[in-house]
Amino acid sequence: MTSEDLVQMALAMPGAEESAHFGKRDFRVGGRIFLALPEPGRAVIKLTRGQQAMLTETEPGLCAAVPGGWGHKGWTSVYFAAAEADTVHHMVEIAWGNVAPRPAPGSETGTDRGGKGTTH
Repeated sequence: MTSEDLVQMALAMPGAEESAHFGKRDFRVGGRIFLALPEPGRAVIKLTRGQQAMLTETEPGLCAAVPGGWGHKGWTSVYFAAAEADTVHHMVEIAWGNVAPRPAPGSETGTDRGGKGTTH
């Protein structure tokens, strides 16, 4: 899997936009970062602590908490170069769902979250 494959996955999320943070590519929804590409072969995604614990346990060669305070907030490195596309796509969906704006109760407009952001 290449960085460009991951870019296409990120941009396919509803409302996703490419931006930059500290000179590195990132992807946002509603102005909030859900994925960043700090270096070739590594992405950083926004997970909850529980999601991070589950994925680092079930995918130890693929996922690791970012060192320091960012990792304690759920930011997780994904070493995607040799990963299965479906696995990474699922992680991107989770990260997107964690930051995507929630529609107002009873609203039929807004981004369809489609149940994303949960771990299956």
